[in-house]
Amino acid sequence: MVIRAPKGVSLQRIDRFVNEKSQWIKKHIDNYSDSVRINYGKKYTDGEHHFYMGKEHILKLTRFPKLFVREYDGTIEAGLPDTGDSTKIKAMLDKWYHEKALLKFSLLLDRILLKYENYHFNPSEIVVRASKSRWGSCSSKGKISISSELIKLDEKFYEYIIIHELCHLKHPNHGIGFYKLLEEMLPDYKQVRKELRKFVMR
Repeated sequence: MVIRAPKGVSLQRIDRFVNEKSQWIKKHIDNYSDSVRINYGKKYTDGEHHFYMGKEHILKLTRFPKLFVREYDGTIEAGLPDTGDSTKIKAMLDKWYHEKALLKFSLLLDRILLKYENYHFNPSEIVVRASKSRWGSCSSKGKISISSELIKLDEKFYEYIIIHELCHLKHPNHGIGFYKLLEEMLPDYKQVRKELRKFVMR
């Protein structure tokens, strides 16, 4: 563990602060150690494990004149002329994940909007993009963004994130009204949120 402090702060003061916050520090270290880092250390080599829809898949690299990516039987196969080009493989997989996410999330959003049509949600725009900082967001203008990284997780998280962002159309902040609406739509949201927090994009 590395501790950083402003220049000029004495070691005695740093020690006192660490001792006072020791339980808090331990709690967060324990939480972090339980985290699943879905992209950490990926080298995009044959046999590497990659997440897709909540399950780890084995990456199979195939030398082939035309580019392709396909998924079957716990395998994500990527075909390209140079199977040693990790930059190209990453770009291919990122594009494939984005396409899968766009299709899956668009269909799910349509079903959710239909199911909750009496709530009159009216997002100005829905986009799927390769954000590695947030699973989803909602702008002040009603634009909802969903990270394509979400497609790597289990399907139960898709509905949670989409509904979470739709609730922000009615309640921009995380106030009482927001959580009341979220619980009304997803009674088990706390458990789903707790499970989602185990996953780290980087």
